[in-house]
Amino acid sequence: MRNDNSPPSPESGSSIDPDRPWFTRRSTLVVGVAALAPAALAGWVLTQAFAGTGSDGPSRSVPLSSSHSALSPGQRDAKPGSTPSASPSASQSTTAAAPAPAPAKGPLAGRTVVVDPGHNAGNFEHTDEIDQQVDIGTGRKECDTTGTTTNAGYKEADFTLDVSRRLRTALEAQGAKVVLTHQADRPWGPCITERARIGNEAKADAVVSVHADGVSAGNRGFHIILPAKVKGGAADTAKIVGPSRELGERIAGNFARTTGSAPANYLGSGTGLVVRDDLGGLNLSTQPKVFIECGNMRDAKDAAQLTSPEWRQKAAQGIADGIVGFLGG
Repeated sequence: MRNDNSPPSPESGSSIDPDRPWFTRRSTLVVGVAALAPAALAGWVLTQAFAGTGSDGPSRSVPLSSSHSALSPGQRDAKPGSTPSASPSASQSTTAAAPAPAPAKGPLAGRTVVVDPGHNAGNFEHTDEIDQQVDIGTGRKECDTTGTTTNAGYKEADFTLDVSRRLRTALEAQGAKVVLTHQADRPWGPCITERARIGNEAKADAVVSVHADGVSAGNRGFHIILPAKVKGGAADTAKIVGPSRELGERIAGNFARTTGSAPANYLGSGTGLVVRDDLGGLNLSTQPKVFIECGNMRDAKDAAQLTSPEWRQKAAQGIADGIVGFLGG
């Protein structure tokens, strides 16, 4: 190693006079290098610029200012390490529209059935309210009644609600839209006038009010109550008498077949069909409507059936089959 003050080694082939002092030659060299540096730097910059358009495509290096201005405000404000969210317009354009609900399928698709669970278990605690008189067109009657019970205390209202819910399930399986007049979600009622109105406003294709009778023991079997032809006040059943009878006949036949029960032995002359003009739920209806008394809660043999979940399922199915037959399913 030489020290810092030693002369540089001779430069072969140089045009510099070897007799000149070494420090004079070094200063000249430094000046030459300094003069060449800017040109070399400029040449390097041009080389890099043209190299960016080579066969590999445009350079992937983008000036920071340009890259930043190309981002959306939300992307520029994103925290390091986070994934910027797409702009609202991009999200809306790329998000698939939610599929429309599949149309109901089955023989009752497009049909509406209103099911009316008779009475309400809360009526027993609201006798003042349900005793209010309402106009049924041909006269005035109580808003609602408590309904009956078995000798063991099983309420008609509990029976009717259970069968009605089972009936709804069976009808929905056939594609029908089903409306219940209540689901014990109110302390009492509804009044018979409101029950009729619910069916009317729904423009129901069929309305069935589910009940059970409460007469003396020994009287057994089911029966269907049909509307009489009445006209008075808000009551006018002329247009529904015919279709209501057809609905009732369909239900009677299917109910007997499915449950094994016989038509009532105490009214209807063995047909299981009875016509009445004193029921507000029928008088005020503008849609085909019937009541069904599924059995006699005061008779021990009928009561054994009415309190059986398996039998109630058969009852609901028999009613449903009758409705399907009536509506042409």
